[in-house]
Amino acid sequence: MMDASKELQVLLVDFLKQENAVSHHTWEFQTSSPVFRRGQVFHLRLVLNQPLQSYHELKLEFSTGPNPSIAKHTLVVLDPRTPSDHYNWQATLQNESGKEVTVAVTSTPNAILGKYQLHVKTGKHILKSEENILYLLFNPWCKEDTVFMPDEDERKEYILNDTGCHYVGVARSIKYKPWNFGQFEKNVLDCCISLLTESSLKPTDRRDPVLVCRAMSAMMSSEKGQGVLIGNWTGDYQGGTAPYKWTGSAPILQQYYSTKQAVRFGQCWVFAGILTTVLRALGIPARSVTAFDSAHDTEKNLTVDTYVNENGEKITNMSRDSVWNFHVWTDAWMKRPDLPKGYDGWQAVDATPQERSQGVFCCGPSPLTAIRKGDIFIVYDTRFVFSEVNGDRLIWLVKMVNGQEELHIISMETTSIGKNISTKAVGQDRRRDITYEYKYPEGSSEERQVMDHAFLLLSSEREHRRPVKENFLHMSVQSDDVLLGNPVNFTVILKRKTAALQNVNISGSFELQLYTGKKVAKLCDLNKTSQIQGQVSEVTLTLDSKTYINSLAILDDEPVIRGFIIAEIVESKEIMASEVFTSFQYPEFSIELPNTGRVGQLLVCNCIFRNTLAIPLTDVKFSLESLGISSLQTSDHGTVQPGETIQSQIKCTPIKTGPKKFIVKLSSKQVKEINAQKIVLITK
Repeated sequence: MMDASKELQVLLVDFLKQENAVSHHTWEFQTSSPVFRRGQVFHLRLVLNQPLQSYHELKLEFSTGPNPSIAKHTLVVLDPRTPSDHYNWQATLQNESGKEVTVAVTSTPNAILGKYQLHVKTGKHILKSEENILYLLFNPWCKEDTVFMPDEDERKEYILNDTGCHYVGVARSIKYKPWNFGQFEKNVLDCCISLLTESSLKPTDRRDPVLVCRAMSAMMSSEKGQGVLIGNWTGDYQGGTAPYKWTGSAPILQQYYSTKQAVRFGQCWVFAGILTTVLRALGIPARSVTAFDSAHDTEKNLTVDTYVNENGEKITNMSRDSVWNFHVWTDAWMKRPDLPKGYDGWQAVDATPQERSQGVFCCGPSPLTAIRKGDIFIVYDTRFVFSEVNGDRLIWLVKMVNGQEELHIISMETTSIGKNISTKAVGQDRRRDITYEYKYPEGSSEERQVMDHAFLLLSSEREHRRPVKENFLHMSVQSDDVLLGNPVNFTVILKRKTAALQNVNISGSFELQLYTGKKVAKLCDLNKTSQIQGQVSEVTLTLDSKTYINSLAILDDEPVIRGFIIAEIVESKEIMASEVFTSFQYPEFSIELPNTGRVGQLLVCNCIFRNTLAIPLTDVKFSLESLGISSLQTSDHGTVQPGETIQSQIKCTPIKTGPKKFIVKLSSKQVKEINAQKIVLITK
């Protein structure tokens, strides 16, 4: 029998710093476990009790998930002195020096994602240690990986960029909302790996980015005590954080990871922000996308029906469909081997809990190619996403005639859904319009053909046609964004076939609402009778600021004024209608920050704000946030009167090197947020 003292034993295992970790950027993750991408080589240093001999047994065992087995691909056993076939992980001896051995290990490009435990077996001895844990991620640098992205600038943007933005507001007045994705921050990747385990995914499903995206979409929202974030669109955020106050994903994911309790509260851009962070962390290229005038077609008939009374007020119990001023989701980049050819590339994935898909609140991934072509039955959830950016909008007037309700279509809009679909440009802080990636140009023959194709797949025909008008050709309403506290002018533009003198009754119903279309407060009704002449004429309605000012302080959300205008030609009784949305403009403020800073040395941000509004602002606060500092810094200023100028100093101490974006935000009861930002180069 062999002397036990002569048996080979491994005393220590080290994961060596990888040269290619710089190019793959796994070194940036703030986690105690080494991080590698699949298909990427990494190196182990083994310290033995004696030099390795040819008769010694030496095997590496990498395992993931419960009850690992070779048959399920959750256990990988490698002998660094015996070549594996090219379909399996590879391990080769790189260097032998006395009692130290270096082994190069390469995982397969389709390896299972997640947390692996390494055991080293030498005869009867197995080195087991909780320290021998590694994380394996998708690899967009690897051509054989299904998430491979060939363009380096796009990889920098969609995998490595840890700051960015969402686009919010209304279609004709788009606002930039800064967002820190923070995928490399402390505990963020640990949280993402934990979410893989908490999800319904089988370990073998974790090799497929399609299934991973779908599972992470579900895990972003809380249901039955599981999931990251609780959605709240009520306007009451007691016991949590108002959604507009979040400026980044990391605090949300860090809080969830440490407490295992769902975070309160989020809305669509917050859900999109954390999902984009999770996918980038896991190695799936991802971007935040906003569609303006986004539909929620509850009846799934590709039309959005709105019912109004004769005053232009929406009848909520009849109007089950809704149109959000904007909706934010995530696009993820991958191949789709589960589908016929032609559906690779960007896929829409929506983490906002709106509709159940296969019994779970999740949505996608849906290929943008399928959405653009109207292939609404391509998996997953393409019909739902298609209806968010397409659809004919019908406005029904409900009239009481002899005690009975009569329905009349007074407007049919074929170009009002899915406008200005936006994402951040690659390598630049500017908006890029990607509407063409989702749909053909509105009104084009291709766009109408796609709608016909979608209706055909639904085995239904368009039941309604545009109402025929003898005289009316078109009606639209224009309104510029207004400085908060000023009156709002709505210009009604009427186009007729005739230039003859006629009388027109204009009725406008105005309300304060959330971006989802939820009514917060009725403001007023305005009525006006005018004589019009000429084929194009204009009538102006003016909304006094007194009608909306008092409602703003009780609303813990960014408000929008909705106007619904009905125009009736007195002589012909012809009626047309149009809807208009107006958001508020706020005064800007200036910040003074040095161009450079040093780790551990105080950095001072000077903020200067002049209240040019006609109203006082109460509960005014400045806040400073950056991935380069340890925590959010705030400064309170109480009430700022009209015309008053305030200055504030916020001090912080950088803790990380590199170009870091500093986001400064001003908020108050009346003005929910004004943003300013600057990039500061932090050195040691």
